[in-house]
Amino acid sequence: MRTYPPSRKVIAVLAAALLATGVAACGNSDTGGSGGDDGTITLGFSQVGAESGWRTANTTSIKEAATEAGIDLKFDDAQQKQENQIKAIRNFIQQKVDVIAFSPVVESGWDTVLKEAKDAKIPVILTDRSVDSADKSLYKTFLGSDFVKEGRLAGEWLVQKEQSATGPVNIVELQGTTGSAPANDRKKGFAEAIAANPNLKIVASQSGDFTRAGGKQVMEQFLKANPKIDVLFAHNDDMGLGALEAITAAGKVPGKDITIITVDAVKDGMQALADGKFNFIAECSPLLGPQLMDLVKKVHAGESVPARIETQETTFTQEQAKEALPNRKY
Repeated sequence: MRTYPPSRKVIAVLAAALLATGVAACGNSDTGGSGGDDGTITLGFSQVGAESGWRTANTTSIKEAATEAGIDLKFDDAQQKQENQIKAIRNFIQQKVDVIAFSPVVESGWDTVLKEAKDAKIPVILTDRSVDSADKSLYKTFLGSDFVKEGRLAGEWLVQKEQSATGPVNIVELQGTTGSAPANDRKKGFAEAIAANPNLKIVASQSGDFTRAGGKQVMEQFLKANPKIDVLFAHNDDMGLGALEAITAAGKVPGKDITIITVDAVKDGMQALADGKFNFIAECSPLLGPQLMDLVKKVHAGESVPARIETQETTFTQEQAKEALPNRKY
């Protein structure tokens, strides 16, 4: 059979098809998936929001660590709404990122979207906050704090301080976001610790949503409803700082008339502690970025990692805060 060379028209069509294929491939590599031709790892990260100084420091740590590690970070701010986080995670799956990490707004309601990530063979890392899923295979590891321990340390300090109390010590509690792991766990740990002294009584407990505005508003309500408040336990510094305004406006001296215990140890909180307005802080470090990027590289490479990795943290009294403040990074 006689063959003929392809016409110029056929060659042009084939060239156009190859060019289109090449463009599409380049476009896909920009979204992650296999990390692109240069081997760069793409990380999709969904942050809770920017509700506190702690969260801002946490976001900065993650962004800076990703840059230093050479990881392509796709960052999303959920604005404290679970539906926003679920949408972001699904977007990451569609973009075929290499790894997904997120700090869950609340503990429950994640199984469906995490199953979608697992089916897409995209490993998931939980940071700062955990989920209550019974299926632990839906995520590779959790990186963060022991929130129960933080609450317990706060309660144990109060038990020691009030060991000589002969009458009731009335406590009000500013809880974090309802349903979130730190709110649930800090409440639990604190309650377990103060049970050692029957004089310590929580007379009011309500969510301030981890914000200064929320802390101020709820503390105003506490002060109106409870004529005698001896202690405030706030689940984070920002709510405690908001409560300071309400306490001062009510004509009381924070740190003296009302003992104030908080969690986090961000710079503003540490300054209040050093100034004698707070009395005790249990630390919760936000500087998780470097550890997270190390984990991202390991899970992307298929290495096994511990199911839970806890950050190293401490506690601060007023004198310790004065010593630590000059070198505080957040």
